Amino acid sequence: MDDQTGAPRVVVLDVNETLSDLSPLDEAFTEVGLAAHERQAWFAGVLRDGFGLGLAGAPAPFADVAAGLLRARLLEQGTGADEVEGAVEHVMGRFATLTVHRDVGPGIRALRAAGLRVVTLSNGSAGVAEGLLDRAGLRDHVDLVLSVEDAPAWKPAAAAYAHALEECGVEAHEAMLVAVHPWDIDGAARAGLRTGWVDRSGRDAYPTHLRAPELRAPSLAELAGDLLTAELK
Repeated sequence: MDDQTGAPRVVVLDVNETLSDLSPLDEAFTEVGLAAHERQAWFAGVLRDGFGLGLAGAPAPFADVAAGLLRARLLEQGTGADEVEGAVEHVMGRFATLTVHRDVGPGIRALRAAGLRVVTLSNGSAGVAEGLLDRAGLRDHVDLVLSVEDAPAWKPAAAAYAHALEECGVEAHEAMLVAVHPWDIDGAARAGLRTGWVDRSGRDAYPTHLRAPELRAPSLAELAGDLLTAELK
């Protein structure tokens, strides 16, 4: 990372929450009898268990972990056993209808217009990411849609970023990981990638115990602009 200036050759975009707006899942939760606010805790639990399984040497697909935790929560709150599977399918099916945040399209188009390669790297499936990009009219602007299921290790394991670098044919310092998740940025930085943090909250509340991002901006569009104009140190 030291002595690297200017734009990288490849921008690696996280998918869940970085590109996709998960807020419509709140409504899906209420439709199956759960509270809307539980969606955030559920998603955090999916990451926790996905990371844990990876550390145990038994990585599992994102959808399996997500459905398993949702099933357990539904049973815990009293959903009848004969209704649980339908409720799980209802919520998980909503992933096929999610849209991107408003700043994503302008950001990706700006990166491509500048001649940078754009790829995605998700802890979820490539199929879900493909659908998200297709619905947004952005698939043609993304060179590769990658999943850690082919790594195989969830981010922030070094093997996940190494998979993306290998698929892109670049060295770590030639790629920049962009995400809304500080844990993802920290993992990428430790793997030698450059990093950019999209902070849509605008509160600049980045955890000090993690490696800081090289760039930070309140939207992907603004981060793209900063990336293309600033000399990164």
